[in-house]
Amino acid sequence: MNTKSKNDVVITGIGLVTSLGVGVGAHEELLNGGAIAPAVNDQLIPPYPLHPMPEIDWNEQIPRRGDQRQMGNWQKLGVYAAGLALDDAGFKEDADACSTMDMIVCGGGGERDSDVDTIIIEESLKRNDKDVLLNEKLRTEVRPTLFLSQLSNLMAGNISIVHKVTGSSRTFMGEEGSGVSSIETAVARIQAGSSTHCLVGGAFVAEREDYLYVIEAINALETSPARPIWQRDDKRGIVFGSAGVFLILESKEHATARDAKIYATIDGVLGDAGARDEAAFNKRMNRLNTELNASDDADTLVLSGTSGRSQAMQLEKNYLTSHHANSAIRTTSAVFGHTLEAQFPLGLALGAIALKNDVQIAPFAEDLDAPMSKSATKAVVTSVGHHRSEGLATLSKA
Repeated sequence: MNTKSKNDVVITGIGLVTSLGVGVGAHEELLNGGAIAPAVNDQLIPPYPLHPMPEIDWNEQIPRRGDQRQMGNWQKLGVYAAGLALDDAGFKEDADACSTMDMIVCGGGGERDSDVDTIIIEESLKRNDKDVLLNEKLRTEVRPTLFLSQLSNLMAGNISIVHKVTGSSRTFMGEEGSGVSSIETAVARIQAGSSTHCLVGGAFVAEREDYLYVIEAINALETSPARPIWQRDDKRGIVFGSAGVFLILESKEHATARDAKIYATIDGVLGDAGARDEAAFNKRMNRLNTELNASDDADTLVLSGTSGRSQAMQLEKNYLTSHHANSAIRTTSAVFGHTLEAQFPLGLALGAIALKNDVQIAPFAEDLDAPMSKSATKAVVTSVGHHRSEGLATLSKA
């Protein structure tokens, strides 16, 4: 993506929910309050530690109980965070602006009903007519409305219903790569003049047994007690975190015309994917770093979205130490967990908050994170997916 355009892209709204709190204010306090203690629970789905959702009053952003009932927690978390972003940007009550607002969601697979899965597995051990069994359980155990509501593109549908965001709508799937693509596409559309304001983001719920078991099948989950993130040197290492993150991106002209507050300017976003051998990975990351002119100095904040999975993490560590040795690195997964699709939007949200508030953020992790000598005026956000895809974004102080 060409980073030079007549339309600068700015962040004017942030909807943020993590295991550590709800809303921008709660996270501003965290970033400005010294060392952050992660909220990790290793008893919910032992032996796997995870960062659970905080307490949330869904009624604040999803007032109709009927809407709440037909969504699982993943959907509700995304719809809630989208409402926070609209509130923060001053768009929530602006029907005209919402009707022309574009929306891009990075989504994973919908939640499964673990109880129904268990019933089917247990019954299948007693019977040989598997096709008949499945048809029976589809008729008697699965609620079609719940099943349909968990399709990935219906997070966007529910945001449209609840918050009346009814411009164009896109949903990207593909784990961490979908987070990069959603931001990259939104920025490109605004820079090209195809969009003036866009709601973009996603959500991930760590307390999903079905998804934990998918990742455990490739031996990638960290088990309790969790080691410091950069010291996870075998196949395992991922500790998932719950997060809902949505951003309002606008052209600077559009934001200025309505006198909106601006958190930061997005200077550029690029994504790529390919073989994960060291040479190919380094070639891709060098290209992203060069094309985005990612800075490396004391007033640059680097927000690493490392997953914790050892092979990918070691490749990213080598990139960070060779390209950002002079920058202040902060490892987001160390305090928020790995939030998969939401990881890249989370990095941008934290970077924008830090730039706007002139904070010197305490280190998140051992090894790479060091104290800041000054507040940041630029930020670099990295995404190295646990299996594939890479992304980079550069931000500057508004």
